[in-house]
Amino acid sequence: MAEPGRRFAIGYALLPKKRESFIQESLVSLAQERGIDLVQIDTDKPLVDQGPFDCVLHKLYGEDWKKQLQEFSLRNPNVPIVDPPAAIERLHNRISMLQVVSELKVENHEDTFGIPKQIVIYDSETLGELQAWEPLKFPVIAKPLVADGSAKSHKMSLVFNQDGLKKLKPPIVLQEFVNHGGVIFKVYVVGEYVKCVKRKSLPDVSEEKLNSLEGSLAFSQVSNITTRERNDDKYYKMMHLEDKEMPPQSFITDIARGLRRAMKLNLFNFDVIRDIRIGNRYLVIDINYFPGYAKMPSYETVLSDFFWDIVNQKETDALVTSLKNDGESEAGSDRRPSPKNSCDKDSRKYGSDDCCLDGEGEEITISS
Repeated sequence: MAEPGRRFAIGYALLPKKRESFIQESLVSLAQERGIDLVQIDTDKPLVDQGPFDCVLHKLYGEDWKKQLQEFSLRNPNVPIVDPPAAIERLHNRISMLQVVSELKVENHEDTFGIPKQIVIYDSETLGELQAWEPLKFPVIAKPLVADGSAKSHKMSLVFNQDGLKKLKPPIVLQEFVNHGGVIFKVYVVGEYVKCVKRKSLPDVSEEKLNSLEGSLAFSQVSNITTRERNDDKYYKMMHLEDKEMPPQSFITDIARGLRRAMKLNLFNFDVIRDIRIGNRYLVIDINYFPGYAKMPSYETVLSDFFWDIVNQKETDALVTSLKNDGESEAGSDRRPSPKNSCDKDSRKYGSDDCCLDGEGEEITISS
């Protein structure tokens, strides 16, 4: 637990657009009330020359930034990096990002989950080879293979037939479109916190309608509805979502926490749809690192709590390490040869507990 009156500094490195949406005055003020100062990192200066920080929060990419984080961690091994670049990079590929879902085990639930059928196409020639994507059937969603958060990575297409494939530019992922009642569930994860919200999605495509559709339909994840409207109950009524049943909270939470452990990430969200053919079957279709949390209800409180947990865990870990090192130091000095009869008769009788401590005693735990 932190000392009373102790203030913490969290350095953040974000692109201007992300900084504008995430570092809002409401978040800064609430964090300050908790004794946490959000400090902008100057990306024009070496990271190791800045601080001191109790945590580094970032969403920057590139080899130079990765090297800066590595050097910073070497000099400040007790300062958490949220999140490790190696863990984030897994989400930059739409095939590897969902592989972790296939490997995940969540038990004791009536509901099941998985991912849609999908394949990756690396060149235009393969698009014309029917056997290459034989496992899929139309319609399919075409997504860029690279998912780096750029506007380009969000440009997708709903492809209805073979002709629609001609406009696509590989490398792309073709993901079978599953009718899901026109609603998508976005699950936000912030450390241990999990929040699921409903959003309007693409409408279902019946077999009859599919036969009358041609080519493809381009779309994006970007919504024209403002953040404030999306957080309002009126949004659900306007989009006719109020009658859409939410997935079981415990089920979604178990998936979220399983993903967090497997991916070693603290900040992400994932998109889930319900397969209307099988009412209790859910499909994870996308995972994003450090999403637009300002769209999440009460994001300021959630993030402030997360910051508090991170910096206090850092303090606790440092204290435990200090106590452990002190214990090992004392144990090491006790292991030195001692003069004969240095302990009295009773002490020698209980020497392993009271006189000749070997440093392997009961584990010390500190709770915050």
